[in-house]
Amino acid sequence: MCILIAESAAPAALREITGAHAFLETNARPEIGRMVELRHPEAGSIQGRVIEVKDDGIGISLDRGENAVAFALAAIAADMSRP
Repeated sequence: MCILIAESAAPAALREITGAHAFLETNARPEIGRMVELRHPEAGSIQGRVIEVKDDGIGISLDRGENAVAFALAAIAADMSRP
């Protein structure tokens, strides 16, 4: 479980993540174009821009840099290590 920081903090679950994009299942609905922060308990935190809003969550664009790739790998590894 992650925390999405937009207008306020909201719980979020990562459905998919790469160094370029993440889709979060969340009840938060920040507007497209807004900068948000995603906090993962093991991967740390990263900022991204909202690029899509759907009924079940939001998509955010990440910068594709080293930090985004490291965040994605750490989040994937943390999820894979849980039974």
